[in-house]
Amino acid sequence: MSRLYRLLPTARRLRIANDVFQEAPFARSSAIRIAGPTCQHIRWQHAQAEATTSAAGADHAPQEQPDRLQKQIKYTSESYPNIQRDSRFKELNSDDVKFFKDLLGSESAVIDGVNQDALSDLEGFNADWMKKYRGKAKLVLKPDSTEQVSKILKYCNDNLLAVNPQGGNTGLVGGSVPVFDEIILNLSRMNKIRSFDDVSGVFVADAGVILEAADNHLAEHSHIFPLDLGAKGSCQIGGNVATNAGGLRLLRYGSMHGNILGIEAVLPDGTVVDDLSKLRKNNTGYDLKQLFIGGEGTIGIITAISILCPRRSQAVNVAYFGLESYEKVQEAFKEAKHQLGEILSAFELMDHRSQALYNKATGARLPLEAEHPFYCLIETSGSNTDHDSEKLNSFLEHVMGEEIVSDGVVAENETQAQNLWQCREGISEASQHFGGVYKYDLSIPLPELYSLVDACRDRMNEAGLLSADDESKPVLDVLGYGHMGDSNLHLNVSVRRYNKEVEKALEPWVYEWVSKRSGSISAEHGLGLAKKEFIGYSRSETMVRLMKQIKQLYDPNGIMNPYKYI
Repeated sequence: MSRLYRLLPTARRLRIANDVFQEAPFARSSAIRIAGPTCQHIRWQHAQAEATTSAAGADHAPQEQPDRLQKQIKYTSESYPNIQRDSRFKELNSDDVKFFKDLLGSESAVIDGVNQDALSDLEGFNADWMKKYRGKAKLVLKPDSTEQVSKILKYCNDNLLAVNPQGGNTGLVGGSVPVFDEIILNLSRMNKIRSFDDVSGVFVADAGVILEAADNHLAEHSHIFPLDLGAKGSCQIGGNVATNAGGLRLLRYGSMHGNILGIEAVLPDGTVVDDLSKLRKNNTGYDLKQLFIGGEGTIGIITAISILCPRRSQAVNVAYFGLESYEKVQEAFKEAKHQLGEILSAFELMDHRSQALYNKATGARLPLEAEHPFYCLIETSGSNTDHDSEKLNSFLEHVMGEEIVSDGVVAENETQAQNLWQCREGISEASQHFGGVYKYDLSIPLPELYSLVDACRDRMNEAGLLSADDESKPVLDVLGYGHMGDSNLHLNVSVRRYNKEVEKALEPWVYEWVSKRSGSISAEHGLGLAKKEFIGYSRSETMVRLMKQIKQLYDPNGIMNPYKYI
């Protein structure tokens, strides 16, 4: 039976499930050809040594974060000895703490490490979930209103107390935790959904609302939040906006810059920026809200957002393909945009090494029997099941008939769709399963997007650092995957242990390679502390100077999220 025939829409003549998968020890529903493997939980591991590069530890924070002993985490100030505490900033005293306690009122709104030993209570706020960054904050404040945020910042600005804004603390570049003793201003208590209009699709909520809670609320009204992340159960929508988070829905719904209609924010001097517009059109002056989107809390704190939310799709299809070259991947993407058009919601790229490592780390079987150099996952989302299925089948017939795609499977139910997605989303944890990982989040023009992976692998080989079998070599493999639809590559260097020679081979070489091709050193993770010193590889001196001028204008005392961004 030809591959094309197996994917023709005359589904009654299709072979329902592959014999190998039918013999698997776990339950499986019927699918066109085969279903995806059942997801197995990956044991989260980290190398004992710590990485000191700008590379992140994952694509997005995991839904469930494992327990990590903070005593194992080196203080950021020790990892970055060149960064010195700004001598302008005052050190906290009992009078400052009293002011904040009187202002916030509730005992649960203040964690006081100035007047008492609160180290254990402060740990979860001082350290990031990757176990890479750790600050020395002695005070955490949890306001529950914009008015309280305004009074806190005014006091801090008047008294030169540095502030570290914090949402769900799921960031990947050290932007959400302090470097020294900055006051942590955590927005978790600002978690009210203010309104939703199911006619216009405009959703208004406090910045501390959890992304999953926002999406669940919208689901009750048949709408969807235009952002999806692995950390959706922990991250807050204000933090999502402040970091301009990308995620899995960007191809279909666009970025935060396009979806945010208005914001409410507080400037360092306590001024409330009241721009919580619900209008899609408002052509009256500078669009200042854009400065706060992706500003990482360096010019003010977002306290509420107004965002346009689309209708939730009733018909979702997921397909997984094997392809023989990156050129074929590009052809498939071009055809998907042409033939699937408005229903195309995701086009994810994975190389063979990423899938092999996922298989090795989890023991889960992959959807296709034969190995292929590249794999793609396509998702369509629409309102008419028959219409969408017809379009998808037509696309599959074309790409397989033209030998663009070598083999493929299509999920027939939600469970199978989730299993296919796990082959993509499980790579992040699998890549560090055997010790650790150096991970880079990059934007590269599509024609050269995967070339970096080959170049990096060659570089590791030439340096004598890579071997799949030799345990004495630190690098296990170099792999690439990401959001093809967004030109966003995740370059992963999977290692048995963190190693200085590997780090020297990676940086700044990776950023130089990207810069030469007019790419971006940070596609969706932001700058934070990790990538601050490398901004020149993506932005010109003129652009950096203008950014610094904006920072100086809004935050002349430099109290907002210091030591980071620019």
